[in-house]
Amino acid sequence: MKGKRAALCLPLAALLCLDGCSMAPRYARPEAPVPTAWPSGPAYQEGGGQGATKAAADLPWQEFFVDQHLQKLIAMALTNNRDLRIAALNIERSRAQYQIQRAELLPQIDATGTGTLQRIPATISATGEAREIHQYNVDLGVSSYELDLFGRVQSLKDQALEQYLATEQARRTVQISLVAEVATNYLNLAADRERLHLAQETLAAQQATYELIQRRFELGSSSELDLRQAQTRLDAAQVDIARYTTLVAQDENGLNLVVGATVPAELLPPTLSDTLTGVKDIAPGLPSEVLLRRPDVLAAENQLKGFNANIGAARAAFFPRITLVGSVGVGSNELSGLFTHGSGAWTFAPQIVLPIFDAGSAWASLKVAKVDRDIAVARYEKTIQTAFREVADALAERGTIDAQLAAQQSLTDATATTFRLSQVRYEKGVDSYLAVLDAQRSLYGAQQGLIATRLTRLLNLVTLYKVLGGGGEVTPAPPAP
Repeated sequence: MKGKRAALCLPLAALLCLDGCSMAPRYARPEAPVPTAWPSGPAYQEGGGQGATKAAADLPWQEFFVDQHLQKLIAMALTNNRDLRIAALNIERSRAQYQIQRAELLPQIDATGTGTLQRIPATISATGEAREIHQYNVDLGVSSYELDLFGRVQSLKDQALEQYLATEQARRTVQISLVAEVATNYLNLAADRERLHLAQETLAAQQATYELIQRRFELGSSSELDLRQAQTRLDAAQVDIARYTTLVAQDENGLNLVVGATVPAELLPPTLSDTLTGVKDIAPGLPSEVLLRRPDVLAAENQLKGFNANIGAARAAFFPRITLVGSVGVGSNELSGLFTHGSGAWTFAPQIVLPIFDAGSAWASLKVAKVDRDIAVARYEKTIQTAFREVADALAERGTIDAQLAAQQSLTDATATTFRLSQVRYEKGVDSYLAVLDAQRSLYGAQQGLIATRLTRLLNLVTLYKVLGGGGEVTPAPPAP
């Protein structure tokens, strides 16, 4: 009676383990090694993004990037970009690996058919005559199935699941970076196009000024010094046109690469001034809410959970492993007699392996698993710290960029007035052309600085959206356990 009870206990224990038996340590998320609030001080803007109603992670990129041309380019990139395509294929591979590992929890049933023809020579035959033996078998059975009494297979399955989830988070990270990269390339192209346009306008103005001074020089009312000074500004404008023409072409090539296809001309930005309202403002939220939702942080936590599960598999290696091998079928010495009465056959060969001496291999494997888990904890904490620093840097720039933009706009207006007045004074003979030249050079530099500051402000909003986890998709539900 006791033997029957014992025979029933093993399969029952195996079935119970199918529902989650594991010797892995209970997982507890490590405390985030960062402050509970963003930095404060002169560089940070209090109450920024008050008009925002959604957190960045909940704000789809279609709502954040309101420029329609940019929206179309991002959609093209999400379809054609090869990095994102590789990340998606990695997910499919990881899902298949998880399904392979999950299948180990259930018996693998195979149907086999064999036929054997053997000739026994007369020298060893019991009858003293050579004879032939025919044997045919058809079997249905379990080739090798481990009763997961101590959760080894379950732990390996859990590790594969966490690896799959980490791969999905890695794809979301790639998508967030891709969305931000498309926007960055788009805005850089817009800025360089505006710089090129400014250089072309400057060249036209300098050409007219040069021709005017040349006529005055020919009439004797202007010196050769004035003429040569005007020529230097004309040549400088031509140099800038050549330089910005190259930059615009390179920007277009970069945009084509990140989009994964040739961008139609109608989707290219005209100038930066036309895209100043192309993105929205966003609120940073609290670190505890924002950082733990970033896909790179979630991926690091999935990796940590996977290494935690590996400890369970390493612990289970200290305990016996029971493997079942069995089959049921038919056999006959003639093919026609396979399914006749009395041809039934079965085998049952359970095996138990009890570790006794392995020269410390199991203990070393457990140590490796624990150290891997500790390394994963450190990586998880470092990922959170890096994320905190990225957001803090973006907030620091955001807190001062509006003041910088206002000052740069005032500087540009003032230098424009100075240039206008210097031209009037030169025409009336009050000042030399050198004053006009200095004023024009200052105005050109201020205008270039204004373009750069406007670009910095837009890129800061894109960066802040990216580091706050915006631009990804909602994480899909994991496959059925």
